[in-house]
Amino acid sequence: MKNFTGSLAFTVFALIAAGLVGYSESGLLSGALSMAFLALVLGVMETSLSLDNAVVNATVLKDMDEVWRRRFLTWGMLIAVFGMRIIFPILIVSFSAFVWPWEAARIAVTEHELYEQIVTGAHVGISGFGGAFLMLVGLSFFFDDEREHHWLGFIEGPLSAFAKIPYSPYIATVAIVAGLSFLVHGHEQQTFLIAGLAGVVVYFLVQWFGDLVGGEEDATGAVVRSGAGAFLYLEVLDASFSFDGVIGAFAITNNIILIALGLGIGAFFVRSMTIALVKGGHLAEFRFLEPGAFYAIIALGMIMLLSIRIETPEVVTGLLGAAILALSLWASVRHRKRFPHEYEESGEAEAILPTGQVIVGAHTAGADTVEPTSPAASPTGNPGPQTA
Repeated sequence: MKNFTGSLAFTVFALIAAGLVGYSESGLLSGALSMAFLALVLGVMETSLSLDNAVVNATVLKDMDEVWRRRFLTWGMLIAVFGMRIIFPILIVSFSAFVWPWEAARIAVTEHELYEQIVTGAHVGISGFGGAFLMLVGLSFFFDDEREHHWLGFIEGPLSAFAKIPYSPYIATVAIVAGLSFLVHGHEQQTFLIAGLAGVVVYFLVQWFGDLVGGEEDATGAVVRSGAGAFLYLEVLDASFSFDGVIGAFAITNNIILIALGLGIGAFFVRSMTIALVKGGHLAEFRFLEPGAFYAIIALGMIMLLSIRIETPEVVTGLLGAAILALSLWASVRHRKRFPHEYEESGEAEAILPTGQVIVGAHTAGADTVEPTSPAASPTGNPGPQTA
């Protein structure tokens, strides 16, 4: 519960602020309560859409050095709430309407209907970029022949074989984008193709930057991606996730302040869930939670790409991702009960103690227990059997 203190505090602030906005516009208590309720609905929607984002964030965050981890949880929070939920839509208006950013900000604040029309009019390009990027994130995870554990072997086994083909995730994503581009025609088809290829290029550049800045070996000898590269990757990933939420929010309201407050609630809870997963070492405890998150990312990416022709309600998108994660969690618990010896041998994870100390190679004996292990526990340098 401690990890969610900041999120709960921001939720209270956001609901009060939304109520004040409603009261200032209507002069009625009912208007204030209505706005506060809509902000809460937006927060729940954003949180449900981003459950898989929290899991993926945790897989990257656990390997980041302490300095960049703190930066992601502070600077990254500001970028997520203010950058992607306020500045990004205003920039869309600026580029789409060919007006200066301050004029776009005026439109967003004072001309809600025009603001909604311009942002939703850019839906094809946003869907192409965000969908292609998310598709690459998911496929890059499964196109890996070095993964030790598979959840759905009949799917993941064949997919891992594609890892032998150079740039196979990029080839597959470009093929998907090119195929789906025939769902639209003319200017929209061109926009979709350019945006989709831009998403592929941005993913490649983010990975290239991460490789350029390099990584260092930790105490276990594993190579960890540099904090700067991981930070950039997580920010672009968060941006891709936020596209769907920003567009979907217009089904509820076209008030930019209310959208920012509501989606901000979701962004805070995603960060809190990320911290909880890392501190508790739950990614090692629930073995199939990580692949479940990447299945959900692929599903979201495909929904975004198909949205150029097929509109999927936000509630369906959110429930689909939550259902996939719930199934992966159930499969993880079931597998742990059936094969407890596997977790005794491979239940090693990096964990963060409440004091902020990072334990590398920590054995997570339970949700609230972290037992550091010693590399000298066995002649080979691998941790020996754990004892209570």
